[in-house]
Amino acid sequence: MKFSTLARSLFALTLISILLGGSTFSLTLGQSRRLPPTTTEKKNKRPPEGTAPQPEQKPADPVPTDVVGTAQDAEKISISTQIVNVDVVVYHKSSGQIVTGLKKENFAIFTDKEVKQTITNFATPEAPITAALVVEYSKLSEDLGRAGTGGFDPGTYEVIRPVAMFLSQFIKPPDDYVSVIAFDMRPTPITDFTNNPARINQVINLLLRNTPAFRETNLFDALKFVMVGGRADSVVLDDAKEDKSDYSGLVSVQGRRRAVILVASGIDTFSKINYSEARKVLQNSGVPVYIIGTGNLFFKRYGDQIGAQDSLLGDPGRMSFLQAQNALKTFANETGGAYYPVTFEGEVPKVLGSINALLRSQYSLAFNPGDVRDGKQHKIKVSVDVNGDGVYDDKEFKIQARQIYNAPKPDEAKK
Repeated sequence: MKFSTLARSLFALTLISILLGGSTFSLTLGQSRRLPPTTTEKKNKRPPEGTAPQPEQKPADPVPTDVVGTAQDAEKISISTQIVNVDVVVYHKSSGQIVTGLKKENFAIFTDKEVKQTITNFATPEAPITAALVVEYSKLSEDLGRAGTGGFDPGTYEVIRPVAMFLSQFIKPPDDYVSVIAFDMRPTPITDFTNNPARINQVINLLLRNTPAFRETNLFDALKFVMVGGRADSVVLDDAKEDKSDYSGLVSVQGRRRAVILVASGIDTFSKINYSEARKVLQNSGVPVYIIGTGNLFFKRYGDQIGAQDSLLGDPGRMSFLQAQNALKTFANETGGAYYPVTFEGEVPKVLGSINALLRSQYSLAFNPGDVRDGKQHKIKVSVDVNGDGVYDDKEFKIQARQIYNAPKPDEAKK
């Protein structure tokens, strides 16, 4: 009996010491959220439709009527809108040369292979870009990055490096706008849409001086949040009075060319939505997703040394890596984006250059499918007549565009 009492006492002391030791973790991204910005500039506001953005920060204008203010309204817009957006890149199949200088008359859109649609909206590649940069910032990505470099660099560098290069080299103020969202267990907006170089540098410095907090990577939840918005931690670089605030997704930005740049391994831990639901959100968004896959940094080097299934400690196995690659490929193909699995850090500049070239060569088209409310999935096919002779040149040229849109259900139409 005395021995049993002594054992229970020792167990209790051990448990308390473990709990107290857990409080010594380093600063996390969520904790740094309450830091005020180092400049006196006002909060960045989403660019209004059809107006040329200004380099100087000005007081907030009234929200345009086409911008949705809440997560619930943002989700409705992807269902009830009559306009289907299609961003298109055309390049030669043999040479890979991107085709520029095309006009509205050079394109044709077909749904379900046969029904030709009237193109109602058209924008040339010269139009400004509004991009959302989504970054996997977790202990898993840190471990994968460290293993990929053999431990020579901190693991987070493999994520921060492409982020920093994209923000500093390919976003061109004052015309382009970018928003940055980091995610692990949950998505956290670092900055709302901005064209301010100083604020962009703040984002890079924030990621560099912090350490990921959690190992979980809820990719599907992060993608839904970026597209349709939701309630989350207030923007990190804003001196917000409230811990939580509503974030309007990228679908609420209308009248500008849009894109998502995703830097992630593709592994999803336990998102609230599943793969099929995330896929449907992306299909409905009309926003191309360009993906830099970081999983290969680890998988190409150590894939033959890990088990087929996930370990008991939660480390991903070969099947998880292959499923992640397949998910990222599907997201990119169906939205009209592109997927680049990065194996060596030296590939990053070339990959970002390719993404930038595609972004700067996007034609933005749109069509009205009419009163189609059958709740079914409909295929989209874009054809191009490059020389204007009345014959489509689909055999010679490749058209990169979204492939699917989902029509609303009849009961949703009544609502």
